[in-house]
Amino acid sequence: MGEEEERNDGSVVVVKPKPSKGLSSKAMDWLEWVFVKLMHDPKKPLHYLSGNFAPVDETPPLQDLPVKGHLPECLNGEFVRVGPNPKFAPVAGYHWFDGDGMIHGMRIKDGKATYVSRYVRTSRIKQEEFYDGAKFMKIGDLKGMFGLVMVSMQMLRAKLKVLDISYGHGTANTALIYHHGKLLALSEADKPYAIKVLEDGDLQTVGMLDYDKRLTHSFTAHPKVDPFTGEMFTFGYSQTPPYITYRVISKDGLMHDPVPIAVSDPIMMHDFAITENYAIFMDLPLYFKPKEMVKQKKFIFTFDATKKARFGILPRYAKNELLIRWFELPNCFIFHNANAWEEGDEVVLITCRLENPDLDMVNGEVKEKLENFTNELYEMRFNLKNGLASQKKLSVSAVDFPRVNESYTGRKSAVEVIDAKTMSPDPVAVVELPKRVPYGFHAFFVTEEQLQEQAKL
Repeated sequence: MGEEEERNDGSVVVVKPKPSKGLSSKAMDWLEWVFVKLMHDPKKPLHYLSGNFAPVDETPPLQDLPVKGHLPECLNGEFVRVGPNPKFAPVAGYHWFDGDGMIHGMRIKDGKATYVSRYVRTSRIKQEEFYDGAKFMKIGDLKGMFGLVMVSMQMLRAKLKVLDISYGHGTANTALIYHHGKLLALSEADKPYAIKVLEDGDLQTVGMLDYDKRLTHSFTAHPKVDPFTGEMFTFGYSQTPPYITYRVISKDGLMHDPVPIAVSDPIMMHDFAITENYAIFMDLPLYFKPKEMVKQKKFIFTFDATKKARFGILPRYAKNELLIRWFELPNCFIFHNANAWEEGDEVVLITCRLENPDLDMVNGEVKEKLENFTNELYEMRFNLKNGLASQKKLSVSAVDFPRVNESYTGRKSAVEVIDAKTMSPDPVAVVELPKRVPYGFHAFFVTEEQLQEQAKL
């Protein structure tokens, strides 16, 4: 992004990539076609493009949907959920984590419901629309020598100006959060995209959020907003040292200075947690290993079952990592945490623990392997006084995508289990959707108060 970049306000950049057609782009397309023909097996099924994973088209606001029952006033607002929805067919592989971000929304007001679905207007999708086809590499391509070829193809396209990566190349397909008057669409390899919810429920991409150029690294899909202070806590991870960078954003949207967190190797850290006084980082042995990808024909992220799981507890306003305390527990990986809080000398983390994370299992080929891809709910405790850590299983069945009431983020929360058989069998309300909604990732409810707040910006 140059000095002349257009901004909606000090922190939101209008995304205007400048890809270039011509002989270079045609030559790259031909070269890619040759490599795909020689190295990719087109017979491998792409499970995550079929059934209810299959992509759908955008839907403008469809109002006054049929409602059975009554939508109470307390539901006024918009329920939004994001997920991968590729606009163009992949040239080769496809992973569940691939796909352009599409937000499905249900606007509820005065007992009436409106449905809408819109793509997040990322730099990536704008450029592929320019070419009318997929041009960026996919996670599903990153295996073996073919993965190296596809990485090289993207780097060469960028060098020849065929693709413009000055605005990043993320998909904004993973999660949503609301902070400082903005609904944010997130994916961990990119910066946030600001989304405006219009009065009729429609979803408009405003631009990319870079916090007055203070954000120069990737931004997790799972930042945490403290409901008591209004601050947002976040991090980004990368393939170059220090690998993890921690950030605090004030309730007024000011991003504080970066705090590097040193770990030994480039890892995937999808989530973290906060308590009233601490931030919890997870150094788990799912490593970014491009050399092994090529030499051993593995997926680019490789899990090392011989390493311990490490958890770092850092005072959440620390200016550097000197005060971080590291704890070890048996080997595991974690995609999502439910919540964390403090009890006396202990920090408590409620999380979904995965014994053996083989990301290639969700690479769209072997459906049966997913039976072994099971998360279990765990309680982990880290004693800041004696330095000991412990854990216990809380569930006997697979769970993931945990949620708590956002009003309890970083504070002790509990689960109440109610026997649904003793309740009325009649739902309060059923809204008939006019379109199929594919499987997706994370959701968020934007309250009526938040909708009115963001409408002023």
